[in-house]
Amino acid sequence: MHDAERSAGEYDAMATEYAADNAANGFNAFYERPATIALLGDVEGLRVLEAGCGSGMLTAWLADHGALVTAFDVSPAMLEIARAKLGDRARLLVADLGRALTFAKDASFDLVVASLVLHYVRDWGGVLREFARVLRPDGHVVVSTHHPAMDWQLHAKDDYFAVRQITETWSKGSGHFEVTFWRRPLTAMSEDIADAGLVIERLVEPAPLPELAELDPAAYEVLVSAPRFLFLRLARSRAAGRPPGPVRAAPGVPAGPARAR
Repeated sequence: MHDAERSAGEYDAMATEYAADNAANGFNAFYERPATIALLGDVEGLRVLEAGCGSGMLTAWLADHGALVTAFDVSPAMLEIARAKLGDRARLLVADLGRALTFAKDASFDLVVASLVLHYVRDWGGVLREFARVLRPDGHVVVSTHHPAMDWQLHAKDDYFAVRQITETWSKGSGHFEVTFWRRPLTAMSEDIADAGLVIERLVEPAPLPELAELDPAAYEVLVSAPRFLFLRLARSRAAGRPPGPVRAAPGVPAGPARAR
Protein backbone atom coordinates (compact mmCIF):
# COMPACT_ATOMS: atom_id res chain seq x y z
CA MET A 1 0.00 0.00 0.00
CA HIS A 2 1.26 3.49 -0.87
CA ASP A 3 2.31 5.64 2.11
CA ALA A 4 -0.29 8.30 1.33
CA GLU A 5 -3.16 5.84 0.99
CA ARG A 6 -2.25 4.22 4.29
CA SER A 7 -1.88 7.52 6.15
CA ALA A 8 -5.14 8.87 4.74
CA GLY A 9 -7.01 5.81 5.94
CA GLU A 10 -5.40 5.82 9.37
CA TYR A 11 -6.04 9.51 10.00
CA ASP A 12 -9.55 9.47 8.53
CA ALA A 13 -10.35 6.70 11.02
CA MET A 14 -9.29 8.74 14.06
CA ALA A 15 -9.81 12.30 12.81
CA THR A 16 -12.23 13.52 15.49
CA GLU A 17 -10.38 11.88 18.37
CA TYR A 18 -6.95 12.94 17.10
CA ALA A 19 -7.99 16.57 16.57
CA ALA A 20 -9.37 16.88 20.09
CA ASP A 21 -6.27 15.28 21.62
CA ASN A 22 -3.83 17.32 19.51
CA ALA A 23 -5.38 20.60 20.62
CA ALA A 24 -4.56 20.11 24.29
CA ASN A 25 -2.10 17.30 25.04
CA GLY A 26 1.32 18.00 26.46
CA PHE A 27 3.30 16.66 23.50
CA ASN A 28 1.59 18.97 21.02
CA ALA A 29 0.31 22.04 22.87
CA PHE A 30 3.26 22.45 25.26
CA TYR A 31 6.12 20.97 23.26
CA GLU A 32 5.85 20.54 19.49
CA ARG A 33 3.79 23.58 18.47
CA PRO A 34 5.66 26.12 20.63
CA ALA A 35 9.01 24.88 19.35
CA THR A 36 7.85 24.97 15.73
CA ILE A 37 6.42 28.47 16.16
CA ALA A 38 9.69 29.66 17.68
CA LEU A 39 11.53 28.57 14.53
CA LEU A 40 8.91 30.12 12.23
CA GLY A 41 9.41 33.58 13.66
CA ASP A 42 7.33 36.54 12.49
CA VAL A 43 5.11 35.34 9.62
CA GLU A 44 3.10 38.49 8.97
CA GLY A 45 2.72 39.05 5.24
CA LEU A 46 4.60 35.88 4.28
CA ARG A 47 3.32 33.35 1.75
CA VAL A 48 3.38 30.07 3.69
CA LEU A 49 2.95 26.50 2.47
CA GLU A 50 1.99 24.10 5.26
CA ALA A 51 2.49 20.41 4.45
CA GLY A 52 0.42 17.95 6.46
CA CYS A 53 -1.80 20.52 8.18
CA GLY A 54 -4.05 17.95 9.86
CA SER A 55 -6.89 19.55 11.80
CA GLY A 56 -5.44 23.03 11.29
CA MET A 57 -4.07 23.96 14.71
CA LEU A 58 -0.84 25.44 13.33
CA THR A 59 -2.69 26.71 10.24
CA ALA A 60 -4.93 28.80 12.49
CA TRP A 61 -1.90 30.28 14.28
CA LEU A 62 -0.33 31.19 10.93
CA ALA A 63 -3.52 32.84 9.68
CA ASP A 64 -4.05 34.65 13.00
CA HIS A 65 -0.55 36.12 12.70
CA GLY A 66 -0.93 37.51 9.23
CA ALA A 67 0.43 34.75 6.97
CA LEU A 68 -1.07 34.01 3.57
CA VAL A 69 -1.48 30.26 3.98
CA THR A 70 -1.85 27.40 1.54
CA ALA A 71 -2.16 24.17 3.53
CA PHE A 72 -2.69 20.59 2.48
CA ASP A 73 -3.17 17.15 3.97
CA VAL A 74 -3.71 13.65 2.64
CA SER A 75 -6.67 12.99 4.98
CA PRO A 76 -10.02 14.41 3.78
CA ALA A 77 -11.53 13.91 7.23
CA MET A 78 -8.79 15.94 8.92
CA LEU A 79 -9.19 18.69 6.32
CA GLU A 80 -12.92 18.91 7.01
CA ILE A 81 -12.08 19.69 10.64
CA ALA A 82 -9.53 22.27 9.50
CA ARG A 83 -12.08 23.91 7.16
CA ALA A 84 -14.62 24.19 9.97
CA LYS A 85 -11.96 25.91 12.09
CA LEU A 86 -10.51 28.23 9.44
CA GLY A 87 -13.30 29.08 7.03
CA ASP A 88 -11.80 31.16 4.22
CA ARG A 89 -8.73 32.28 6.19
CA ALA A 90 -6.49 29.75 4.39
CA ARG A 91 -6.45 27.82 1.14
CA LEU A 92 -6.90 24.15 2.08
CA LEU A 93 -6.23 21.28 -0.32
CA VAL A 94 -6.21 17.48 -0.32
CA ALA A 95 -2.77 16.49 -1.64
CA ASP A 96 -0.16 13.77 -1.31
CA LEU A 97 3.15 14.93 0.17
CA GLY A 98 4.92 12.10 -1.63
CA ARG A 99 3.99 13.40 -5.09
CA ALA A 100 4.73 16.57 -7.07
CA LEU A 101 2.96 19.62 -5.63
CA THR A 102 1.44 20.59 -8.96
CA PHE A 103 -0.69 23.34 -7.39
CA ALA A 104 2.45 25.27 -6.31
CA LYS A 105 4.57 27.31 -8.72
CA ASP A 106 8.36 27.54 -8.57
CA ALA A 107 9.71 30.03 -5.99
CA SER A 108 6.19 30.95 -4.86
CA PHE A 109 6.49 30.66 -1.05
CA ASP A 110 8.51 32.53 1.56
CA LEU A 111 8.18 29.73 4.08
CA VAL A 112 7.39 26.00 4.02
CA VAL A 113 6.45 24.27 7.26
CA ALA A 114 6.07 20.52 7.78
CA SER A 115 4.98 19.83 11.35
CA LEU A 116 5.23 16.14 12.38
CA VAL A 117 4.57 14.86 8.87
CA LEU A 118 7.82 13.83 7.13
CA HIS A 119 8.10 10.58 9.07
CA TYR A 120 5.02 9.31 7.20
CA VAL A 121 6.97 9.37 3.91
CA ARG A 122 9.60 6.81 2.90
CA ASP A 123 11.31 9.08 0.35
CA TRP A 124 12.38 12.33 1.99
CA GLY A 125 14.47 13.24 -1.06
CA GLY A 126 11.54 13.84 -3.38
CA VAL A 127 9.59 15.78 -0.77
CA LEU A 128 12.51 18.05 0.11
CA ARG A 129 13.27 18.72 -3.57
CA GLU A 130 9.69 19.89 -3.99
CA PHE A 131 10.05 22.13 -0.94
CA ALA A 132 13.22 23.60 -2.44
CA ARG A 133 11.49 24.11 -5.80
CA VAL A 134 8.56 26.11 -4.39
CA LEU A 135 10.75 28.10 -1.98
CA ARG A 136 11.86 31.63 -2.80
CA PRO A 137 15.65 32.11 -2.84
CA ASP A 138 15.68 33.76 0.60
CA GLY A 139 12.98 31.53 2.05
CA HIS A 140 13.11 28.87 4.76
CA VAL A 141 11.74 25.42 5.51
CA VAL A 142 10.80 24.52 9.09
CA VAL A 143 10.43 20.83 9.91
CA SER A 144 9.54 18.89 13.04
CA THR A 145 9.76 15.11 12.99
CA HIS A 146 10.33 12.09 15.19
CA HIS A 147 13.74 12.22 16.84
CA PRO A 148 15.87 9.38 15.43
CA ALA A 149 16.98 8.42 18.94
CA MET A 150 13.39 8.00 20.12
CA ASP A 151 12.40 5.59 17.38
CA TRP A 152 15.74 3.80 17.62
CA GLN A 153 15.16 3.10 21.32
CA LEU A 154 11.57 2.00 20.75
CA HIS A 155 11.75 0.14 17.45
CA ALA A 156 15.25 -0.35 16.01
CA LYS A 157 17.71 -1.12 18.80
CA ASP A 158 19.26 -3.83 16.65
CA ASP A 159 20.25 -1.33 13.92
CA TYR A 160 20.31 2.43 14.46
CA PHE A 161 21.06 3.04 10.77
CA ALA A 162 18.02 1.16 9.48
CA VAL A 163 15.29 3.01 7.60
CA ARG A 164 12.37 0.98 8.85
CA GLN A 165 8.59 1.08 8.62
CA ILE A 166 6.90 1.04 12.03
CA THR A 167 3.27 0.54 13.07
CA GLU A 168 2.15 1.62 16.54
CA THR A 169 -1.23 1.54 18.28
CA TRP A 170 -2.25 4.96 19.60
CA SER A 171 -4.94 5.63 22.18
CA LYS A 172 -7.01 8.71 21.28
CA GLY A 173 -10.19 9.47 23.14
CA SER A 174 -11.93 6.18 23.82
CA GLY A 175 -10.46 4.47 20.76
CA HIS A 176 -7.28 2.67 19.72
CA PHE A 177 -5.87 3.27 16.26
CA GLU A 178 -2.99 1.89 14.20
CA VAL A 179 -0.54 4.50 12.87
CA THR A 180 2.28 3.67 10.46
CA PHE A 181 5.41 5.75 9.87
CA TRP A 182 9.11 5.49 8.93
CA ARG A 183 12.08 5.85 11.26
CA ARG A 184 15.49 6.85 9.95
CA PRO A 185 18.88 7.88 11.35
CA LEU A 186 20.03 11.50 11.50
CA THR A 187 22.60 10.75 8.78
CA ALA A 188 19.87 9.78 6.32
CA MET A 189 17.94 12.95 7.15
CA SER A 190 20.96 15.21 6.62
CA GLU A 191 21.92 13.50 3.36
CA ASP A 192 18.43 13.97 1.92
CA ILE A 193 18.48 17.63 2.99
CA ALA A 194 21.81 18.23 1.26
CA ASP A 195 20.79 16.32 -1.86
CA ALA A 196 17.72 18.55 -2.15
CA GLY A 197 19.90 21.65 -2.25
CA LEU A 198 19.10 22.76 1.29
CA VAL A 199 21.26 23.43 4.33
CA ILE A 200 20.51 23.22 8.06
CA GLU A 201 20.54 26.66 9.71
CA ARG A 202 19.17 25.54 13.05
CA LEU A 203 18.82 22.13 14.69
CA VAL A 204 16.82 22.20 17.92
CA GLU A 205 16.03 19.60 20.60
CA PRO A 206 13.61 21.57 22.78
CA ALA A 207 12.34 21.07 26.28
CA PRO A 208 8.58 21.38 26.94
CA LEU A 209 7.12 24.65 28.18
CA PRO A 210 7.66 24.91 31.94
CA GLU A 211 3.96 25.18 32.77
CA LEU A 212 3.50 21.57 31.65
CA ALA A 213 5.30 20.50 34.84
CA GLU A 214 2.24 21.57 36.83
CA LEU A 215 -0.47 20.75 34.28
CA ASP A 216 0.75 17.22 33.44
CA PRO A 217 3.77 16.15 35.51
CA ALA A 218 3.92 12.70 33.88
CA ALA A 219 4.10 14.14 30.36
CA TYR A 220 6.70 16.68 31.50
CA GLU A 221 8.91 13.93 32.93
CA VAL A 222 8.70 11.95 29.68
CA LEU A 223 9.62 14.99 27.58
CA VAL A 224 12.61 16.07 29.66
CA SER A 225 14.00 12.56 30.16
CA ALA A 226 14.83 11.76 26.51
CA PRO A 227 14.61 13.42 23.08
CA ARG A 228 11.24 12.96 21.37
CA PHE A 229 11.06 15.26 18.36
CA LEU A 230 13.70 16.99 16.23
CA PHE A 231 13.25 20.52 14.82
CA LEU A 232 15.09 21.91 11.78
CA ARG A 233 15.20 25.29 10.06
CA LEU A 234 16.49 24.92 6.51
CA ALA A 235 17.56 27.37 3.81
CA ARG A 236 18.52 27.14 0.14
CA SER A 237 22.08 25.87 -0.23
CA ARG A 238 23.26 29.02 -1.99
CA ALA A 239 23.21 30.59 1.48
CA ALA A 240 25.86 28.11 2.70
CA GLY A 241 29.07 29.74 3.85
CA ARG A 242 27.48 32.94 5.09
CA PRO A 243 25.90 33.41 8.51
CA PRO A 244 22.12 33.01 8.57
CA GLY A 245 19.99 36.05 9.22
CA PRO A 246 18.30 36.45 12.59
CA VAL A 247 14.99 34.75 13.27
CA ARG A 248 12.32 37.37 13.85
CA ALA A 249 10.57 36.31 17.02
CA ALA A 250 6.92 35.39 16.71
CA PRO A 251 4.62 37.49 18.89
CA GLY A 252 4.78 36.18 22.44
CA VAL A 253 7.33 33.46 21.60
CA PRO A 254 11.12 33.68 22.09
CA ALA A 255 13.28 33.36 18.95
CA GLY A 256 14.77 30.00 19.88
CA PRO A 257 13.90 26.64 21.35
CA ALA A 258 11.06 26.35 23.82
CA ARG A 259 13.17 25.76 26.89
CA ALA A 260 12.14 25.60 30.52
CA ARG A 261 12.90 28.89 32.18
